[in-house]
Amino acid sequence: MAGCIVLPPSSPTQPTSTSSQPTNPSEHIDPTWVFPSSPSVPQQELPTIVDVVREVRPAVVSVMTEMVAYDLFNQAYTQEAAGSGVIIDPAGYIITNNHVVQGAKEIQVELQDGTTYSASIVGTDTLTDLAVIRADAQGLSFATLGESNSLAVGEWVVAIGNALGEGISASEGIVSRLNVSIAVGGSTLRDLIQTTAAINPGNSGGPLVNMAGEVIGINSVKVASIGVEGMSYAIAIDGARPIVQSLINFGYVARPWLGVSLYTVDRFTARVNQLSVEEGALVVDVTRGSPGARAGLQKGDVIVEFKGKVIKSADDLLLGIISSSVGDSVEIVYVRKQDRVTTTAQLSESPPPWE
Repeated sequence: MAGCIVLPPSSPTQPTSTSSQPTNPSEHIDPTWVFPSSPSVPQQELPTIVDVVREVRPAVVSVMTEMVAYDLFNQAYTQEAAGSGVIIDPAGYIITNNHVVQGAKEIQVELQDGTTYSASIVGTDTLTDLAVIRADAQGLSFATLGESNSLAVGEWVVAIGNALGEGISASEGIVSRLNVSIAVGGSTLRDLIQTTAAINPGNSGGPLVNMAGEVIGINSVKVASIGVEGMSYAIAIDGARPIVQSLINFGYVARPWLGVSLYTVDRFTARVNQLSVEEGALVVDVTRGSPGARAGLQKGDVIVEFKGKVIKSADDLLLGIISSSVGDSVEIVYVRKQDRVTTTAQLSESPPPWE
């Protein structure tokens, strides 16, 4: 029979016993034993997913964008795309993903009741894939931000957004992993929440909410793996909060800045560029007048240490820079041809992206 293990017949020379009683009763046998009663736990009424969706749904918007694209013959045409966003202020401030609005020449947001408003970009941050847009409206319903650092694996969450561009829908799941880092497009997104809630194209920028109806993450399809089920990701709100604050306050995120463009060194890169090392961050450009330029860095140098830590990739160096503070004096070790050189740079504030 399928699914069963077939055992060989007993040897006729070996007697078999039909008794289920042990030959030597254990001293631990207790004829009076019964299952212990469970401790009395007071019943707590849990909110339902219906309650959560009803509370948050009015603050979730569909984000429709138009952008200019070019065909194989370099002819311009208008391309439309759809994503999601969550209103965080009645004055119309909306959190979404950078990749939802990047390059958009026109943005429209649609509310639960079908009302549409034009929107404009307040600020974007490619490093965290976050953006803030503002709808041309007042008195809007808005969502409450929670605290993602209080999340626990196994906790119920709900993803709400414009899935597949078909309108706002909700999907439930649990938190399956926390503090996840995933490499995407040459950079790494960190402090992600992994969830079993379905997050599909169009969900990007929408909220992941807990059972208290609080936003604890911003959904992102950018880090979804094609063909993988039960593994969706959201940007944790605790890490997103200061980014959003800076985007609304200044229009960009002010971070420590070295002023160099980088590329990860591997064996192929080392061979093609005739480098003497096979790991590190290759300097491909240095901004004139930047901290890196003042420290003597040049195109073709390979940074192998930063603040005493070994650098194996461009992302390692980027993480080291953003974990520092503006004004910090940092020691950098780089390789130029065959020489290993140590220098010091004083990090400055990153210039606005429009400069």
